[in-house]
Amino acid sequence: MAEVKKTASGGSDGGWTRFVTARPRLTLLVALVLTALAVLAGGGVADHMGSGGWEDPAAESTYATKALEKQFPGSQPNVLLLVDTGKGGGAGAGGTARVDDPAVAAEARRLAERLDAEPGVDGVGSYWSTGSPALRSKDGRQAVIAARIAGDEKDASAVLDRIAPAYRGVHGPVEVSLGGGLAVRHEMQTVVQEDLLRAELIALPLTLILLVVVFGSAVAALLPLGVGIVAILGTNAVLRGITEFTDVSVFAQNLTTALGLGLAIDYALFVVRRYREELAAGADTYTAVRATLRTAGRTVLFSALTVAVSLAAMLVFPQYFLRSFAYAGIAVVLLAATAALTLLPAALVLLGDRVNALDLRRLLRRGRAAGAGRSEATGAGWARAAALVMRRAPVFAIVTTAGLVLLGTPFLGVRFGTADDRQLPATTSSRVVQDRLRDGFPGNPGGAVTVLAEGTTTPARYADYRERIAALDGVVRVEGPVTAGSGTAYFTVVPEGETVGPDAQRVVGELRATEAPFATSVTGPAAVLVDSKDAIGERLPWAAGIIVLVTLLLVFLLTGSVLVPVQAVLLNALSLTAMFGAVVWVFQEGHLSGLLGFTATGDIETTLPVLMFCVAFGLSMDYGVFLLSRIREEYDATGDHEHSVRFGLRHTGGLITAAAVILAVVMVAIGTSRVTNTKMLGLGVALAVLMDATVVRSLLVPAVMKLTGRLTWWAPAPLRRFHDRFGISETDGHNLSPTPGVEEVSGRWRETTSPRG
Repeated sequence: MAEVKKTASGGSDGGWTRFVTARPRLTLLVALVLTALAVLAGGGVADHMGSGGWEDPAAESTYATKALEKQFPGSQPNVLLLVDTGKGGGAGAGGTARVDDPAVAAEARRLAERLDAEPGVDGVGSYWSTGSPALRSKDGRQAVIAARIAGDEKDASAVLDRIAPAYRGVHGPVEVSLGGGLAVRHEMQTVVQEDLLRAELIALPLTLILLVVVFGSAVAALLPLGVGIVAILGTNAVLRGITEFTDVSVFAQNLTTALGLGLAIDYALFVVRRYREELAAGADTYTAVRATLRTAGRTVLFSALTVAVSLAAMLVFPQYFLRSFAYAGIAVVLLAATAALTLLPAALVLLGDRVNALDLRRLLRRGRAAGAGRSEATGAGWARAAALVMRRAPVFAIVTTAGLVLLGTPFLGVRFGTADDRQLPATTSSRVVQDRLRDGFPGNPGGAVTVLAEGTTTPARYADYRERIAALDGVVRVEGPVTAGSGTAYFTVVPEGETVGPDAQRVVGELRATEAPFATSVTGPAAVLVDSKDAIGERLPWAAGIIVLVTLLLVFLLTGSVLVPVQAVLLNALSLTAMFGAVVWVFQEGHLSGLLGFTATGDIETTLPVLMFCVAFGLSMDYGVFLLSRIREEYDATGDHEHSVRFGLRHTGGLITAAAVILAVVMVAIGTSRVTNTKMLGLGVALAVLMDATVVRSLLVPAVMKLTGRLTWWAPAPLRRFHDRFGISETDGHNLSPTPGVEEVSGRWRETTSPRG
């Protein structure tokens, strides 16, 4: 075996190895204390999170919304009381009572007066006070009381919690239900927390069962699960701290659970499997731990960095929904890697050979040594599969690439929208109210486009501007202006079609292009969507550039090759095509909606593809680093390119597949959520992980590496020197020649008889 050149810890023995193994009991005790503190610090973190965050805080629509909230609270209602005459105590479901009946009108006015007197509630208006046809249902049996609860999302939710019981239910001749944007977000937050608990109850026992199947030993199976729990609890504490300084989305907790279990288990799988291999090869406990950290430990570190970089790219976006996933993702990835490289080695030192205790497969092993497992038999199958793929490399490369591209074609028809109440199950109370408003009212209250007008002007100029915007194509009705004494007014514009549909978005653009004798700002759901799409489109190249450039650098430091990082980026991106195609085919077009239990809206929430790309790309790099590091390690030792590819798949194919299945189980558990966006995230990433681990790692990678041959490991002399100085490697054979049998002479390549290594 080649002599060790250097390690991530800085020497053949490894300073980090000595640090974590010198006092393993103390290491575990400190970890236990810190975990207990994390439980206390992170308790109730969801209560401090928000359920919005899709808007750009620097956008025109955000400015207009805040200004309107201050000057005209009634123009931006976030709570709607749906008053139904068909279900009140004075009328049956088939009764003839109408909203204009004296008894109904009197009760509705009394409710509106009570609501207006509630602390924290502003801008109360109703059909009975304004006569607006948009607030009365087409059949005349339902009408709306609208109000705005002031304050940030947390304070507004607290007010809603306080007042809701007094208004919901039967009041004399009417029955009242609560809807509006605040009620939808509040109910969504509750559903997300309930679904997350259920997902954890599903994922934890299933992952334990799968780990027992993978390891055989119950003791070995518990180690990865312990690492995952530590990572999740630690991340909750980190998120709780972040909520003191900025907004954090409650949806980020789903990513915490998914990556906390998935990646921590991946890293622990890799470490424990390598440790058991070293034991099976005859090493003592300390030697096995040192070898494990020098090889698998370094790979875990690089994997964590690549995943963290992919998730950190979301920090370039202004929406706190996306930034929240970056906070959670970076924290959970780094904590998972830290636990795998600290707690796990300490536990392995204490366990020694007992890591194979409680071997539940011992009856099937027929006397084979514990720890060897079935790796040889299973590994031989992966080696044979790799050899078959490389013998027909062009066929496998072309067919696999064409198949993945074909699966991704539905994404060419993607339509971007915004999250609304239809994310919730159809039976939730706020969703029921919004459905009635959408289907039974001539104008969806709260869904119009609002134009804020600022500056001293005259009534004639207001009237002239109103006529101009009323003449715009796609505008159904214009109401206003509603004025204030400070020279500020607003117009309500009702566009054709859906609240955030193409017609409404086009009207937003035309309103912003229409000249006015005063300053104007446009807001409303359609305007928020337009601004959100613009913000994402503007920053998407920066995010993609960060991911690609840092990934190229990290993989180069790992492999010393110019071509391998490029291959890794391209193949990882290709592995995501099936996910994006499925997202459009299922969630936008509605296929399988009945089976999966969601309502298709004909579009995809704008931020979801960005989030899914960053998460899935990072996870793909996770598996790519596992495979490439083992191939490179063997290549440095033997100099045989094709043998190294077969060796890498033989020793990591089963591990990567097991890790992918476990992570997919976790993501599918997340995908059981009743909230559509969470369902889309969980099921989509699960599909991407399985496609990457099976199709890309098993077929595309060996086929492409066969086609590129020995030049796979080539790098120009300056970059080789850079890698020699800053790169990470277990062996020093790679310093002799850039490829086996090839050396550089006067800037050109010629064959030699001495293979590298």
